[in-house]
Amino acid sequence: MKVISVLNQKGGVGKTTLAVNLAAYLSGERKQKEEVVLIDADPQGSALDWYGARGERPASFMVVGYPKANLHMTVSDIGRHSDYVVIDGAPRVTELSRSAIMASDLIIIPVQPSPYDIWASSDIIKLIREAQIYKPEIRTALLISRRIANTAIGRDVIQVLSGFEMPVFEAKLSQRVIFAESASAGLSVFEQNPHSAAADEMRAVGEEVLRYLKGQNR
Repeated sequence: MKVISVLNQKGGVGKTTLAVNLAAYLSGERKQKEEVVLIDADPQGSALDWYGARGERPASFMVVGYPKANLHMTVSDIGRHSDYVVIDGAPRVTELSRSAIMASDLIIIPVQPSPYDIWASSDIIKLIREAQIYKPEIRTALLISRRIANTAIGRDVIQVLSGFEMPVFEAKLSQRVIFAESASAGLSVFEQNPHSAAADEMRAVGEEVLRYLKGQNR
């Protein structure tokens, strides 16, 4: 079982969107079908709201609400028999965030390409580095989210992020209406439109996640 957490203390960066669609990718978009659990560790319960919006339609993965500070001690039980656990973390640096970090094999930090979002990421990065003293095998990478194409800040953000001395995903997620439309309907972007640019972007993110977990990205 591999545990992937999506963390950022700043709201509005696409954290839940990434967590939901990553779980969908791992559980249903690949030839090799995997058992996946999405843990909603955010007290706001956005992933659970997404799951509730599905109504009677079954999902390819399970969603469990567990916004508790002992997540790192219970994740093995929650994810029993699963290949992957995806954690949608709390939006602030709290004990919930610390617990998600300690539970993780890979932490993805989605960052919008704006100075304010980049500066705000420093707190969660500091927390992760403190955790790596005790669990050095935790892998961490930044992911550019809600990017607006053909803008100067979108082009220059990678150079700015390099100041954190942390890997940055080659794959990026753009600001696309389909992400909001699919979320409100309780669907993944793959279900909403499997041939969309958003679905292609999420596949690229999913493939890169698997490379990180295999140690192929440094």
